[in-house]
Amino acid sequence: MSQIDLSVNIGPMQLKNPVMVASGTFGYAEESASLIDLNKLGAIVTKAITLNPRAGNPPPRIAETPAGILNSIGLANVGLERFKSEKMPFLRKLDSRIVVNVAGSSQEEYVQVVESLEDCEGIDAYEINVSCPNVKQGGMQFGTDPGNVERLTTELRRRTARALIVKLTPNVTQIGDIARAVEQGGGDGVSLINTVRGMAIDIHTRRPKIATVVAGLSGPAIKPIAIAKVWEVYNAVPIPIIGLGGILNTDDVIEFLLAGATAIQVGPATFLDPATAEKIIDKLPIYCSNHKISKIHALTGAIEI
Repeated sequence: MSQIDLSVNIGPMQLKNPVMVASGTFGYAEESASLIDLNKLGAIVTKAITLNPRAGNPPPRIAETPAGILNSIGLANVGLERFKSEKMPFLRKLDSRIVVNVAGSSQEEYVQVVESLEDCEGIDAYEINVSCPNVKQGGMQFGTDPGNVERLTTELRRRTARALIVKLTPNVTQIGDIARAVEQGGGDGVSLINTVRGMAIDIHTRRPKIATVVAGLSGPAIKPIAIAKVWEVYNAVPIPIIGLGGILNTDDVIEFLLAGATAIQVGPATFLDPATAEKIIDKLPIYCSNHKISKIHALTGAIEI
């Protein structure tokens, strides 16, 4: 098993293994330092960063559902300057790739954040969030229009040589069209899917369980949707795909890879067991060895139909 090559590439960024932790589910990583060996991770994707601090949406903003979780956090974060001064000193010490998730309310704001981060050491990639369903401006408004996505990707490509990944929403008719816009704009890869729009009602109070009424559904309930979207995008563009949505274990990861993902992100499973990603990394070589696979990249798109 020591001969198994788990490394994968996303544009100019090489990961030692394909396992990442998803934005919004892992904080800024330091919170989990006593629970998991952060240096084993292929990459850490930070909580979304916006130009200015955001308090997020009012509570209640989380509700459990069968096989999933609804959230409407609203991109709550410390803001650009505090992220650079308070969070990056810890992150840059780690032996894992650091991917900063960037969000904004306008194209100009996305550009400002990326430009400001360019002189910040220790960042390997940007994940551009054009798919959050829980904000009134920006987010999914960008991600449902191929023209907007291509223009934004083009503008950001002009400003960075770091790996540029765009996070896509499943709440569109043809996700392949959005992925093509990323490719045409010069993006290095796409991550998908973000949460699916959902809603839950308390039948006793007759009130929504989430203050914003509609929220984003994540967890195992959306895994079949996510795998189908990965397969669709794999057949639409040649750029690498980072798959996420309901991953709990190594078997789930293999499914995503076979559907076309180059790497994956572990999300809400971390809430159940903070060491989920680490356990997956330990078990991937066993699967590869059992199936006589020497390089994990060989699994990408290897579904037999």
